[in-house]
Amino acid sequence: MKAVVFTLGCKVNGYESASLVTGLKELGYEVSDRLSFADLYIVNTCAVTAEAEKKSRQAIARVRKFNPAAKIIVTGCASQKSPESFLEKEGVTLVTGAINKDKIIDMLFDSGVKMDDGGEYYQRFNACQGLKTRAYVKIQDGCDNFCSYCVIPYLRGRSRSRSVGSILDELNSVSAKEVVLTGINLSKYSYQGTDLAALIEKLSDYPFRVRLGSLEDVVIDERLLTALKNLPDFAEHFHLSLQSGSDKVLREMNREYDCAAFLSSVELIKKYFPSAAITTDVIAGYSTETDEDFQKTCDFLKTVGFADIHCFEYSRREGTVGYSLRELPSAVKRERLEKLISLKRSLKAEYIGKFIGKTLTFLPEDTEDGFTVGYTGNYIKIYVKENCGEDFTKVRLSRLYGDGALADIAE
Repeated sequence: MKAVVFTLGCKVNGYESASLVTGLKELGYEVSDRLSFADLYIVNTCAVTAEAEKKSRQAIARVRKFNPAAKIIVTGCASQKSPESFLEKEGVTLVTGAINKDKIIDMLFDSGVKMDDGGEYYQRFNACQGLKTRAYVKIQDGCDNFCSYCVIPYLRGRSRSRSVGSILDELNSVSAKEVVLTGINLSKYSYQGTDLAALIEKLSDYPFRVRLGSLEDVVIDERLLTALKNLPDFAEHFHLSLQSGSDKVLREMNREYDCAAFLSSVELIKKYFPSAAITTDVIAGYSTETDEDFQKTCDFLKTVGFADIHCFEYSRREGTVGYSLRELPSAVKRERLEKLISLKRSLKAEYIGKFIGKTLTFLPEDTEDGFTVGYTGNYIKIYVKENCGEDFTKVRLSRLYGDGALADIAE
């Protein structure tokens, strides 16, 4: 029997899908994460934006083109939001939600809509096996922030953290060269007195490189940075969610910081990790964002000097506080997004340019157009003509190339 687990959305979804892949393999399935012919499809959906939800619906038609007779199971945030709309699609036999997806392995032959209340953090995880380079380990789920633009807390539930013992057990089984700790709100990890910094302190004896998923500004302090500094191999990359460079808009979004606090966190990171990549998310055209607010955002992005920016148009999500606000015209949002993309490219090139002629260590992951490609600890994508094997490799960056840099193996 063949199965495909197809994933849309965030790295947490990716981890949960990888766990499903492992569970299916244990049942004897031949499993892929790429769309191809299969007898069973599990579609792991996303609802962070209206566009993501649209793509989640379109995914059902895409999988049916490979095998119209296949069984389709739909899970994730989009199906949590509107389960019946997925169940009515031809070929879909079971719809579950965003919470406790590992239970799907026990429900492969069930049908209808089956949701979980998410009252507790589900502890049975199928550790992701067979990954040679990067593995994701989910340590937290849910969110208590209730930002005015975000529907995820309503779909994923309140913040819940995984036990330290369960995390360490999974890390003991990981064979990857790099591990990414991830969660819906990673910054709020807290289990029986162990917060994120204390968890990091427990990782000092592991042989892999440690990378963190997306963080909130409020978690950055001396204690966390000291714990990271003491790791034998930490990937110097901090993804701090910003969303806007206007204090007024941040308040209206119900964010927990202002620009001054955010900048202080960046400066503290640079004190400990001078070469660190600081990346972020920015929303283009939130309902209350004026031209002046947008200009403040652009100016702030330049002040910080982000290494990369994930920018996207705002879309209203039903059930959020922001849903009651009138959206800005599509043309305005599109124009602002295009300006952000242009600025992102400029700032990214500027950051990578600082390392041209320098030697960095990267982890080979794949091949693209005759190049070996992978990422440095500070998340610069590296393109090397030589075959680098599968282990950490020192390379000297020669020039900007594509979305990263060309490099040669260092002597």
